[in-house]
Amino acid sequence: MNSTENRSILARISPTQWIALAVTIVAIVFVAENRSKVSIEFLLITIRSPMWLILLTMFAVGWVTGVLTMRRRFK
Repeated sequence: MNSTENRSILARISPTQWIALAVTIVAIVFVAENRSKVSIEFLLITIRSPMWLILLTMFAVGWVTGVLTMRRRFK
């Protein structure tokens, strides 16, 4: 029998995977605690949506803006 076969499943999880698991759990708790609906007014439009969805949308808009304005580095 190989020594890697004897290790438990928890020992095979890398530190990066543990961090990803922790971030996922925090995100799930965040969504669960921010389910209340809020109203957002933009110009003449009023949007009523759960707070987590609005924050996720704003994060995505910021990320896309950053990607589109990022300068490419040439070597």
